[in-house]
Amino acid sequence: MRKREIKAIVESTADPAFAVNGMHNIEFWNSAAESFFGLQSDKAVGRSCSTIIAGYDECGKFCSHDCPILEATADQRTVRNFDLRLNTDQGKRWCNISILAVYEENAVSPYTIHIVRPVDLRKRMEVLLRDFVVNETSLPAEQAKQLTSTKRAPTSETRLSERECEVLRHLARGTTTIDIAKQLFISRTTVNNHVQHVLKKLNARTRLEAIRRAENAGLI
Repeated sequence: MRKREIKAIVESTADPAFAVNGMHNIEFWNSAAESFFGLQSDKAVGRSCSTIIAGYDECGKFCSHDCPILEATADQRTVRNFDLRLNTDQGKRWCNISILAVYEENAVSPYTIHIVRPVDLRKRMEVLLRDFVVNETSLPAEQAKQLTSTKRAPTSETRLSERECEVLRHLARGTTTIDIAKQLFISRTTVNNHVQHVLKKLNARTRLEAIRRAENAGLI
């Protein structure tokens, strides 16, 4: 596919849409995106997607240069639609984002076309239901976790190793670093290395944030 054809796809939709290249920079930004985000294309094109979009999930800031969505498309994996809270011309709004990966001729990495649709009401109802299940019912913790996880979390595209998931599940149960090392027959240094890898992959600042993000996405 040629660049002009990718641009035509972005411009053909009435929904806010933009295309990100293999360097994670925005290359095409349609007129609906200009209106929705309150940002003209000349201010968006050429800049990092994570800087312009700066999306948040339910656990905090999600967008970064280490984007699991862009990594998934680079690995030729199909990406499900996901929800993020974005800064728009009308303030912060929950949006659902669909991804279409397309290849320019002779390119190594695909362009990722992002199509954005507001979902404020649906998301608020979802969060209220989740809070009710967690706080107002007597369901076992494991069952409540399964009911409240969502496949529309962008974190669901993150790839954690089997060992990283194992360490994260121990952390979610409140197990200390020393006890994790003993139970898994590895050193404390190795445990901490796994934790640091998990924090980076989940774009989390703390262990608690990583646990919440992984649970919400159904990774653990």
